[in-house]
Amino acid sequence: MRVKYTNLAVLAAFLVLAMSSVSTAVNVADIDDVRDKEVLDSQDLQTIDNFVAEAVGELVRTKTKDFTSIARIRTVILSRSSSRQDGARAQYAEQFYESAYNHISKAFKDAENFERQDRKFKVTLNLLILVDNLENLRLIDLAIPILKDDSAAIRYWAVHSVTNPGIRKKLTSSNSDNSKLAQRITEQLKGLVDSSGPEIVALIAEFAAEVNIPKAEQLLLQIADMRAKRYADWRVQYELLDIVILRFLCEKISASGQNKAAIARRFGQLYSYTIQRYVKGQAFLSAAQKHQLASVLVETEDKCIRKLLGRRQSTIKKAVEQDNVTSLLLEHNRLLGDKTRAGNLAVKLKFDYGENPDGSKRTAPKKLPEYPKKETSLTKAET
Repeated sequence: MRVKYTNLAVLAAFLVLAMSSVSTAVNVADIDDVRDKEVLDSQDLQTIDNFVAEAVGELVRTKTKDFTSIARIRTVILSRSSSRQDGARAQYAEQFYESAYNHISKAFKDAENFERQDRKFKVTLNLLILVDNLENLRLIDLAIPILKDDSAAIRYWAVHSVTNPGIRKKLTSSNSDNSKLAQRITEQLKGLVDSSGPEIVALIAEFAAEVNIPKAEQLLLQIADMRAKRYADWRVQYELLDIVILRFLCEKISASGQNKAAIARRFGQLYSYTIQRYVKGQAFLSAAQKHQLASVLVETEDKCIRKLLGRRQSTIKKAVEQDNVTSLLLEHNRLLGDKTRAGNLAVKLKFDYGENPDGSKRTAPKKLPEYPKKETSLTKAET
């Protein structure tokens, strides 16, 4: 499942139009000649640099309201990021991305000095979208300093550019430099989890789940803990996100060794909170929130509980369909545990929920606190 967010989806559609390579003010004749060569000389390398400089400069100079032209310029750059000839491909790419780094870096610095904040915002945004589309590890250095920008839209595209599928795939290689870069990105993302909205958390979670380094696994656990705390505070937003978080935890449980119990504990607690919220929130959650929670409950049972226990079941689905909270709570206790006994999931995966004050192991997940009655419009206002 891919989490979607209306505001950023509209922004993306508005700024990243899918355009064909229509002619622009950028001269493409010379660069196209270079792309057809089997071997490149110093003049050809200069032609690549000149093209990138001209195209990035045109992107910065184009009126910020001319979204069609901006999208076309990006398309021209992307379509000429590689050679047409196998023999020159590595040589071409090395020069292209070196030039891209230099000229995009300069463009970011120039944007910092713009007097008009709206122009600075739009140019920075378009440069980030270009970096995102190019999916090159060298260019990540240009996005990392922008991860904590004041603008939510800028932060979103900065995070997207360092976590997109192309980048994640390259970071999973055995190259030691790539592993170091993955750790660097992970460290930066850790500082964003608690202060970010669901749209950015979804990007970070996908990165944490796919990049196979210990710090990324810890990042996923941090996200699960943050979501659990938001449930406990009755301040969680966009419950559908937890379908993704729970699925990632489930996949890690199946693949993990040493940290399996810690991951399973987060899975059990977060899933418990979604069930408890659904039950306790019947009187005041909005219809949309109930629908989202119902989707989390049913989807997780079908895709995760079945996988973890090794058998198909639909008890939670039936309880939700029949609006039977008693049956739902009984199944919650059977799967996840109560004060008297460990749940089937805990027994199978060999985990507990920490220690009681007397040092004994907790067999039950934490209870969701009662809804704060003095803030009757709180939750509905957030969704």
